[in-house]
Formats: sequence, structure tokens, C-alpha cells
Amino acid sequence: MYFNYILKLSTGEFYKGFTGALDKRLKEHLNGKVGSTKNKLPFKLIHVELSNTRTEARGLEKFFKSGYGREIIKEIAENLPGW
Repeated sequence: MYFNYILKLSTGEFYKGFTGALDKRLKEHLNGKVGSTKNKLPFKLIHVELSNTRTEARGLEKFFKSGYGREIIKEIAENLPGW
């Protein structure tokens, strides 16, 4: 099982990724061990989706990084309470 996740960073940018161990990966982000997010803390976890295979997870990550995928992320973020 793999987790696709989206973080909203302190800069307003979105970080898209996937992992097999979500708790561990989020701790790495929080502890500044991920180069692309360490200078953009704090962040909010705004979305998680499950994938059965690594191939599926990689495909979904690529989708979220595409033009249409970024539009979907904006909609997800806009529909969260308190945004």
C-alpha cells in the first residue's frame, strides 16, 4: 500500500509526494530532512489517497504535478474548512 499526499507549505506552495510509510515521511518533513520542504515549514497535510502499487502511486503523483492536477489541488484546498 502506498500513500499519495499533498502538503500546503508556509509559502502557499503545494508539495506532492508518495510513500509507503506516511507517518515516517511526515516526520522527515517536520524535522527538516527533506530538502524541498525544510525551508518552507510549517506545512499542513491537506490530502491523502491510497494506491495499491508503486506504479499507481507514481502515476497519481505525476497527475497531481500536471496542469489539471494542480487545478484539482486548488479545489481541494479551497474546500477545506478554515482556508
